[in-house]
Amino acid sequence: MLEEPPHSAYHGSRREERPYCDTCEMFGCASSPPTLRLQEHEVEKMFTLKPGRLPQADVKNVIFFVRPKLELMDIIADNVLREDRGRSPQRDFHILFVPRRSLLCEQWLKEQGVLGSFIHREQYSLDLIPFDGDLLSMESESAFKECYLESDQTTLYHAAKGLMTLQALYGTIPQIFGKGECARHVANMMIRMKREFPGSQNSIFPVFDTLLLLDRNVDLLTPLATQLTYEGLIDEIYGIQNTYVKLPPEKFAPKKQGEGGKDLPTEPKKLQLNSAEELYAEIRDKNFNAVGSVLSKKAKIISAAFEERHHAKTVGEIKQFVSQLPHMQAARSSLANHTSIAELIKDITTSEDFFDNLTVEQEFMSGIDTDKVNNYIEDCIAQKHPLIKILRLVCLQSVCNSGLKQKVLDHYKREILQTYGYEHILTLNNLEKAGLLKPQTSGRNNYPTIRKTLRLWMDDVNEQNPNDISYVYSGYAPLSVRLAQLLARPGWRSIEEVLKMLPGPHFEERQQLPTGLQKKRQHGENRVTLVFFLGGVTYAEIAALRFLSQMEDGGTEYVIATTKLINGTTWIKSLMEKLEPPLE
Repeated sequence: MLEEPPHSAYHGSRREERPYCDTCEMFGCASSPPTLRLQEHEVEKMFTLKPGRLPQADVKNVIFFVRPKLELMDIIADNVLREDRGRSPQRDFHILFVPRRSLLCEQWLKEQGVLGSFIHREQYSLDLIPFDGDLLSMESESAFKECYLESDQTTLYHAAKGLMTLQALYGTIPQIFGKGECARHVANMMIRMKREFPGSQNSIFPVFDTLLLLDRNVDLLTPLATQLTYEGLIDEIYGIQNTYVKLPPEKFAPKKQGEGGKDLPTEPKKLQLNSAEELYAEIRDKNFNAVGSVLSKKAKIISAAFEERHHAKTVGEIKQFVSQLPHMQAARSSLANHTSIAELIKDITTSEDFFDNLTVEQEFMSGIDTDKVNNYIEDCIAQKHPLIKILRLVCLQSVCNSGLKQKVLDHYKREILQTYGYEHILTLNNLEKAGLLKPQTSGRNNYPTIRKTLRLWMDDVNEQNPNDISYVYSGYAPLSVRLAQLLARPGWRSIEEVLKMLPGPHFEERQQLPTGLQKKRQHGENRVTLVFFLGGVTYAEIAALRFLSQMEDGGTEYVIATTKLINGTTWIKSLMEKLEPPLE
């Protein structure tokens, strides 16, 4: 039973008739621009949560804005207990749980003796966070583990709530398709929420034509492979956190004549990556091999634009040049940054180790030698390469073979435990439970049938001017995106047999629209599909969906939502168990 109606059903803005909520107005909800307009509400300073004393600030009210996690409650308790009670004026503490209040966390604060210090204990239902014009994420780090290992449906509830919020703002989505157990749960929750809160049905013309719910475990292969788009490789190598990336500073040091290499910066270079930057929007979804030519072309255009100043003779021409100068300087700075990033990435992608790793991945994905112990993996274990790299490769081999022969699986497990330590037995158990590393039970490998029917491996890939989504992995077409593509045209009935081979049920639901809101499509008008990945999505999959949106004869535009933006490393890391040392 729901404890409350969907957030947007009663939280409006000052200008609207819907009831108004101060929390929404302060932090910005989906009905207002997605920016934290804190200074307008007299917020003096914002700090990252850290143990120890609170930073110095001449304020009376301190608001903790946190996820409901016990380890964070320990830090908050430490902050409050270290507060100087003799100071004047005495501070008032408040706590906002995102996205939901937790009785367990409040009990923990009570045991630490600080619960009474909080004047307000509230929740802020931040379900979907806009990352870009076509991308929303819940940023729930443990979503996959909760859903598939712990059978915890909390994230699914928040996903359903987030989708109800979207429908309250952008109209009821008439068609819902789904594949997987979690997708079925989310669809059922949405239907129940709609039934329990009939007032949430609105008379807004629908923006979305279709909702596609996809379980991550329907396509376990894609996140394990190395992404080969520009944005995907930045994430693989350096990790993109909330649209920001931290990079080695040496490539970004200003070059001054005669100074050589002295006084190089030591702090990482922090850059924001989103479509607001013109050049990044152009190159982020390209295969990395196609990025160099674009940067070269841009360099010539910018150089030519600056040369124009020599031809400006009249006052009008000089004035026009000066007016364009800020944009040109921003473009030159952007080009310099992305040229440096491309050089950093190229240093890694041209290494022998990267090439060998990629070769093995592509052999597995194309169906070569998936049923026996791989020599390269054995060598990597013997040389004690990072454990996550080993686990990604072994899991990839397992998925591409519908499980490993018991003898092969036992060999890998023994080698890993003897080399990296027996504490990792719990991690191996988690990977097996999640379906990533498992014995082949039926004796039959379904992957070749799935690969051929869905055209998951393409031998002739055009990386410069692609004509298929397989360019994002230089040969492999993400299974999840292929399912979305086939749903749009010709429909899932054409692949019924393959859908049965993939985990979980597939289904279709129709939501009745109020009279007069049925969409009459204009000639040439694209359908809009919201694809929601339950358990995480990679930047390569996002790039593939954007590619489908841009196809002239595609007929469908895609908006992407997910529980978390992931790559193979962060995904495997979320499934690893950390054993605490025994108490002495």
